[in-house]
Amino acid sequence: MKILLIGEYSRLHNSLKEGLEKLGHTVTIIGFSDYFKNYPVDIKLDLDYQSGFSKYFKRIIHKLFKIDLVSLHIQKQVEAIKEQLVGYDVVQLINENAFKTIPKVEIKLLEFIFANNKNVFLMSCGTDYISIRYAMEKQFRYSILNPWFEGRESEKSFYYALKFTTEHYKNLHNYIYKNIKGVIASDLDYHIPLEHNPKYLGLVPNPINTDKLDYVPINISDKIVIFHGINASKYYKKGNNFFAEALDEIQKTYKDKVEIITVTDLPYIEYIEAFNKAHIVLDQVYAYDQGFNALEAMAKGKVVFTGAEQEWLDYYSLSKNTVAINALPDVNYLVNTLEWLILNPDKIESISKNAHRFIVDKHNYMDSAKLYLDLWTKN
Repeated sequence: MKILLIGEYSRLHNSLKEGLEKLGHTVTIIGFSDYFKNYPVDIKLDLDYQSGFSKYFKRIIHKLFKIDLVSLHIQKQVEAIKEQLVGYDVVQLINENAFKTIPKVEIKLLEFIFANNKNVFLMSCGTDYISIRYAMEKQFRYSILNPWFEGRESEKSFYYALKFTTEHYKNLHNYIYKNIKGVIASDLDYHIPLEHNPKYLGLVPNPINTDKLDYVPINISDKIVIFHGINASKYYKKGNNFFAEALDEIQKTYKDKVEIITVTDLPYIEYIEAFNKAHIVLDQVYAYDQGFNALEAMAKGKVVFTGAEQEWLDYYSLSKNTVAINALPDVNYLVNTLEWLILNPDKIESISKNAHRFIVDKHNYMDSAKLYLDLWTKN
């Protein structure tokens, strides 16, 4: 089959592409490389007006004339390569705002995609109308909106998520759902809000290419290395503040037993290299399931503090603290759990083995690619 993947987050579409190509399919990714992470794409779109004078100029034009220069520039780029976006057997959108334009422009671009391709599917990945509405209604015990609910961040800083509940984005959501064949969730955080939606086709575990990730069994003979990777723009949204406070306490108490590595905004290749020597990786707090960074760290045998809620344990028939550590927005809990691992290094070694085996068994990129193909061809 000839397949077009629109958008890229956290290397998801790249791993899926690798699996699909091994199965004999032709795959093209169009997207933005996910900002500083710089993931590879086949057709690269530029996201201009993001800094300096151009960003200031963009704001002035929008304020005076209500014109979104970013969206117009993206639209112009897409229209220039339209002939490369037609005739696919399957098209998949990474989420409801795959082209990153305002709804009016997004609909115009999607009209072309729907009119010139056979089967278009949507991923529920990142923020979208249904998952954000679910979080706004506080149906999760906690969510990425907690820092906003608790006043740690302003409504403006959460616009990237809250915009999906506005009238224009709700209209975009309705337009997409009217035209797609179905929607596929990438993990439990998106599966749960979609469970009773008539367009929902099911969850496909994030595809992890373990062929590209070296697994080295942990053997602790010296200090325990703890890695904390920060995305500065999502510091509170990922719960990095809780990790930072917990690490301060751990450093004071166990400075002779631990080495702490903290990095900020590293490109993907550098990030993967940076946590190679780590035994423990602190990923994110506000999640029920693991995102890509956590899964790739687990594939390499790291003990990861991430989303590992009871719903996830039940879904995969796992026991608590055997495959991943559920990170909670509670500094004392994080300190106590880190202390438990530091004082019981054998637990680190056993969780490491279990984490790697879990990724091989449940997140293999070839198996995930086959599941996508099955859903695409049945619907």
